[in-house]
Amino acid sequence: MSPGPRRVAIIGGGIVGLATALALRESSPDAPLTVLEKESEVGRHQTGHNSGVLHAGVYYPPGSLKARLCADGRARMEAFCTAHGVPFTRCGKLVVATREAELPRLETLRERAVANGLAVEVLDRDALREVEPHAAGLRALRVPESGVVDYGEVARAMKAALIAQGVAVRTGQSLRGVRRMNHALVLETGTGEVESDFVVNCGGLHADRLARRFGLDPGIRIVPFRGEYFHLSAAGAAKVRALIYPVPDPDLPFLGVHLTRGVHGTVEAGPNAVLAFAREGYRRRDLSPGDLIEAFAFPGFWRMAARWWRTAAYEWRRSLDPALFLRDLQRLVPSLTRDDLCPGGSGVRAQAVDRDGRLADDFLFVEGPRSLHVLNAPSPAATASLAIGREIARRAGERMAG
Repeated sequence: MSPGPRRVAIIGGGIVGLATALALRESSPDAPLTVLEKESEVGRHQTGHNSGVLHAGVYYPPGSLKARLCADGRARMEAFCTAHGVPFTRCGKLVVATREAELPRLETLRERAVANGLAVEVLDRDALREVEPHAAGLRALRVPESGVVDYGEVARAMKAALIAQGVAVRTGQSLRGVRRMNHALVLETGTGEVESDFVVNCGGLHADRLARRFGLDPGIRIVPFRGEYFHLSAAGAAKVRALIYPVPDPDLPFLGVHLTRGVHGTVEAGPNAVLAFAREGYRRRDLSPGDLIEAFAFPGFWRMAARWWRTAAYEWRRSLDPALFLRDLQRLVPSLTRDDLCPGGSGVRAQAVDRDGRLADDFLFVEGPRSLHVLNAPSPAATASLAIGREIARRAGERMAG
């Protein structure tokens, strides 16, 4: 007698976990499938605090997992939004060089974009002003395929689609423990147990801890970085038509302070990227001694700090000094004023750091006994989530078949 469909549990109800569930349901329509989310609703952390950009794939090295999954994922995300009534806008993006030293890096971005199949355009100063009349720069790269969406709305639409397909999406289910029983894994939650033949860990900010609960040494530690934003006033927002970005530092996984007109019409400015004192530290005063001790005990943290302390010090200065933040914004839009900056929200990025202090910059998957762990899902993870979900489902399917 052949065994029945394999039972699969996904830990984490962010956009990557939900997209993985959709892909698994598509590949195994009859398999018992459960999503466990510790919060009272899906998409409460990185997904719900996302800036909402639909990335085209300009920044990623050709052939990398990021480049491949971003292109596929953006197309799938637009199709999903169209099918489920989630509004999105393909508004385009400008990456603006404001200094001579940035021009070679802008050309490198153009070459990457072309290699990744994008139809980009280089604009001179006058052409830049035609697209964004209030922006300033020597040259800009225009990326028409970029857009915006509300990923919180996407996550809720994914949840509704999963429930309609018979998937159990269980919120308020914090994982307390894992044990093996015969050929199954038993996940102990605060409200009971879930038996599963295979587990996918999409735990985001807690993914490394969850991997250790499964007996793995993931080789990395999640270090949380808080991204702090301002909203622009109505007068300031009128100076931004779509997305205006600086040329990023190629050594850093952060894109620098930029301007984003969201799908609902508001304009965000930011982020600062500062070390958060808690894994869910959305405010400066949020502090978790346990989270800090765990980070400080990891040798990779100090190696990272030794390499990037000057950058970190500047980010903290800019976090504490709105005038410095405004100065960086004025490189892109000189007419912005202090009155244009209104207090905004923040997000926390789950940055994987290895023992040598290197910041993981691509998607990172680690296999365990009857489990698969997503240990780094940086930007463009939200854009690429539906493609990432299919990649995870493929890997999980191969493991279960073997």
